[in-house]
Amino acid sequence: MTEAEVATVLREALMVGLKLGGPPLIVGLLAGIILALLQAATQINDAAFIFVPKLLALVAVLALLGPFMLAVLSGYMTELFDRLVALGTS
Repeated sequence: MTEAEVATVLREALMVGLKLGGPPLIVGLLAGIILALLQAATQINDAAFIFVPKLLALVAVLALLGPFMLAVLSGYMTELFDRLVALGTS
């Protein structure tokens, strides 16, 4: 395997990581900012006020994007294993 092929595999791995981790992180960040602003406006100092809605938002995102995430990960792993098999036969 050449350096270019290794770099391609690493670049693809980073892209898969961004595709899988990006949406939940962005939703968690946005939910946290909105809830922090609401908490500051209402002066409610309760940890459950932040935790429960963020948890529900993350569960909703994972439920909605779960099939997409599974397809991206399984596609990447299939391609990676195909490359490993091709590497072993050459």
